[in-house]
Amino acid sequence: MKEFLSPENVELWVSVPGLLLAGFIIAYFGAPAIVWTAFLLVAMAGFGASNTALLIVGAVCLIFILPPIRRILLSKPLMNLINKLGLLPAISETEKIAIDAGTVWVEKEFFTGKPNFNELLSQPYEKLSEEEQAFVDGPCQELCEMVHDWDIQCDGDLPPEAWDYIKKEGFFSFIIPKRYGGKEFSGLAVSSIVGKLTAASGPLGTTVMVPNSLGPAELLLHYGTEEQKNHYLPRLADGREIPCFALTEPTAGSDAGSITANGVVFKKDGQPYVRLNFNKRYITMAAVSTVMGLAFKLSDPENILGKAEDLGITVALVPSNSEGVTLGRRHDPMGASFYNCPVNGKDVELPIKDFIIGGEAGAGKGWRMLMDCLSAGRAVTLPASSTGVAKLCYYSIGAYAKVRKQFGISIGKFEGVQEPMSRIGGYTYLLEAARVYTCGAVDKGEKPSVVSAIAKYHFTEIGRKIINDAMDISGGSGISRGPHNIFANHYISTPIGITVEGANILTRTMIVFGQGLIRCHPFVKGQVDALETGDVKGFDKAFWSHQKFVIRNICRAVGLSLTRGHIAPQSGGFLAKYKRKINWGSAVFASLADMIMVSYGGALKRKENITGRMGDMLSWMYMASCVMRRYEVEGQNVAHKDHAVWALEYCMQQYQEALQKVLQNVNVPGLTWLLRGPIRHFFRLNSFGNGVSDRTGQKIAEDMMKADTTRDAMCIHTYETENDDKGIGRLNKAFLAECSAGDAQKKVMDGVRKKVINKDKPQDLLKAAQDKGLISETEAEMLANTHKSSVNAIQVDAYKVEEYLKNKHPKAVN
Repeated sequence: MKEFLSPENVELWVSVPGLLLAGFIIAYFGAPAIVWTAFLLVAMAGFGASNTALLIVGAVCLIFILPPIRRILLSKPLMNLINKLGLLPAISETEKIAIDAGTVWVEKEFFTGKPNFNELLSQPYEKLSEEEQAFVDGPCQELCEMVHDWDIQCDGDLPPEAWDYIKKEGFFSFIIPKRYGGKEFSGLAVSSIVGKLTAASGPLGTTVMVPNSLGPAELLLHYGTEEQKNHYLPRLADGREIPCFALTEPTAGSDAGSITANGVVFKKDGQPYVRLNFNKRYITMAAVSTVMGLAFKLSDPENILGKAEDLGITVALVPSNSEGVTLGRRHDPMGASFYNCPVNGKDVELPIKDFIIGGEAGAGKGWRMLMDCLSAGRAVTLPASSTGVAKLCYYSIGAYAKVRKQFGISIGKFEGVQEPMSRIGGYTYLLEAARVYTCGAVDKGEKPSVVSAIAKYHFTEIGRKIINDAMDISGGSGISRGPHNIFANHYISTPIGITVEGANILTRTMIVFGQGLIRCHPFVKGQVDALETGDVKGFDKAFWSHQKFVIRNICRAVGLSLTRGHIAPQSGGFLAKYKRKINWGSAVFASLADMIMVSYGGALKRKENITGRMGDMLSWMYMASCVMRRYEVEGQNVAHKDHAVWALEYCMQQYQEALQKVLQNVNVPGLTWLLRGPIRHFFRLNSFGNGVSDRTGQKIAEDMMKADTTRDAMCIHTYETENDDKGIGRLNKAFLAECSAGDAQKKVMDGVRKKVINKDKPQDLLKAAQDKGLISETEAEMLANTHKSSVNAIQVDAYKVEEYLKNKHPKAVN
């Protein structure tokens, strides 16, 4: 014991931990190699190392410090080894284009392990312009009033007057510049309009959405010749042309690059033509279109264009009345009454100059066109539809929970109902935050391919949860279809959004993390590009910067995990807590990303469970940042705090669940036991989030049943109507009456509790309350009308048997 406590040993026990701590701090802050060299030499000298040893170590360190020497002795041999062992996965040209599509935006911050909150929380979070707001309040509202979702469902189409109004008011021209006769609206405006229309009727929203998303107008704007733009854009803007876009085929769905539609270049009348053959399906608007954008593989066997024989995917404009085009059929997607159709073409001949987008210069460039446009469009349209339905559910379920009474009280007072209500409220706040934040990127010129995939997947999945909760709460009135049903058609058609524009399963497992890792990681793409081109200097810089980056992030992950993020304090009031968690979560995520990438190598793209969960971790950090941005922009409104807390706690809980699944299943040679065992259990005890408290959920449910500014803010730009023929109008009328009658109802219930009046005769309750002087005659009349309105609002539709049996039963033609 005396030897253990001798001065020499005590000095050792103090100095070693001190050195380890100093090394940890240097790594935590990502110090350069020269600092590490100085630290190492000082430490060795302190322990009495000889001058020879110091010189040898200094010389070795010098290799890492001086890039020219490092490139010769380390980087070039390493490049040769990687190429020899085939560690770099083979990436096809199609995959490269898809990976390189669009732009990198704020999602890159989460790959750094140290996100810049000044960058994340300073992104545009805009409002509609006066012109755009006027359109939402005017023509958009008018179109919503013009249609009835039940009639569209039964008739299989929008009414003729709605089609005429859509063309007349330029609903197909939102993305077309004003110089061509379009509206030139922002992405936020397009999103807001589509969301409102979808709340009124899903098929109506889809009909307007598709021409303003990926299709002829978008492609022409970016890639068309001036002649093509001048001819088609004015005609698309005023409705003379109705567009569709034909990509999907029976054997090419999410794997769009495998399309079999083909075009062959030939000469006719001395001009280059293309002969097209195609078999497409699921093409929205095809049967009513006048011009279709067509994706196909172009070949030029005689090399007429002077480029190559196999030119690749190309996009052309095909007039729907072209000889050889077959239309006139439609699919039935979950009974939703928008046009979704097959379209075929046999030996369709068109001059290349006029109809291939971009003319001869556009031949073979279609895949890049599609990927770039999809990167922006997918961030706007489907998220808009999901958010539109979310606001409809918030607006209507809050009203229904107030109006519908059981056991003498509103069902929204029951905790069992409040829980799904709170999910609807929290999800809606979250979706609106992410919708506006993401549209802000598009409107400043970004084409955020990874973020658009995050938005497409999570908006539609959360939308599915919201409509499920709405159906559960509405019960019998939710499942009984008819003119007054609010939710059933949205519930039935929910899988459509899950499926289109890249099936959700593949979007989550292949795009979010797979593309994000290569595009958003600070150093991966630089290394890949350098290896492919043999750029030793570029590889040297990227590779060794990457090693320092890995060490820094691992140390940050350890330090932040041990202190729950407090080692890196944040500002922002109650938001500081969530900034700390995202900062901590980013360090953990970035460290795992590098471990996984090295461990799996080229096989990573086949480890879809791991990539899907890593994508979830990335997604929930992004979604939480959107919520924080919204809460700050809206002035940290205390009335909205519960909604923000719910959304942030939910994001952190989802991050935690994804992290646990990654740690449980990841395979990193030499570290698997550590990750699956001690580290996984450590994060179970030291969790990022355990979910939302009941009290927060109850407050949200209570807010949903109030006719106040909070409800207005949560349901901004949703469809409202006073039309009693529509379920939403009838229900809201009863809801407002219930809210107005609250004080009088309380007087009556107080009388019942004090046994001043007898509750056993409810039909005489109001008269008894009036006779006892509890309420006035005016209040009694108001309560009677309120009761009548509420009973009317909860009625469901019924039909004569003979009339019901007359419903159409079309016969399939193939």
